[in-house]
Amino acid sequence: MAAIKSAAEAIAGIASGSRIMFGGFGRVGSPETLIAALAEHPADNLTVICNDLGSHNEGLGVLLLQNKIKKAIGSFFTPNPDAAKYYREGKLEIELIPQGNFAEAIRAAGAGLGGFLTPVGVGTELAKGRDVIHFQGREYILQPPLHADYALIRAKVADTLGNLVYSKSGRNFNPIMATAAKCCIAEVDEIVEAGELSPEEIITPFLYVDILVKRGSNDAD
Repeated sequence: MAAIKSAAEAIAGIASGSRIMFGGFGRVGSPETLIAALAEHPADNLTVICNDLGSHNEGLGVLLLQNKIKKAIGSFFTPNPDAAKYYREGKLEIELIPQGNFAEAIRAAGAGLGGFLTPVGVGTELAKGRDVIHFQGREYILQPPLHADYALIRAKVADTLGNLVYSKSGRNFNPIMATAAKCCIAEVDEIVEAGELSPEEIITPFLYVDILVKRGSNDAD
């Protein structure tokens, strides 16, 4: 059974230097209550694994302006002009991964795979520093899996066990990130009793979820 905590309680154990996955595509499916709690938490020097870095002073953009993010791994950072500015000034490391490769690398981590071969990025700047494998007459990049210490994700409904249901496109990266971290903290709109969710609608089983946070519960009870 997942523990039910406030946002502040849920992220209290996150230490400086942690590697954290954040669900969401733009603001859709983003764990905004948890991000707000991190903005009040002293942890810094973070490596974040995310589709994007929010926008100026919104979402993960808040943590960026607080100089809490050391490195960002993902595929779509241009919507936040601060990301480009911090990168040029040497305040932010960026590792770009094409979005399909990004999603598959997270899934591979959750599945316990050692990585996978992909032709996407061969012959480009994205191949620099990567192992290139020749297989059946083609070149492939060896993409390692993406693991994290924490996955901070967003779902629509959870039951008290920790089973999760998502809302439409809010599903995005959240389910695969739940499988690829040592600790999964899920921010949800609603928590119902075990047995109230249909097994057919559950996307993330409770065995992947450690902590539940009700959206908006920033303060410790």
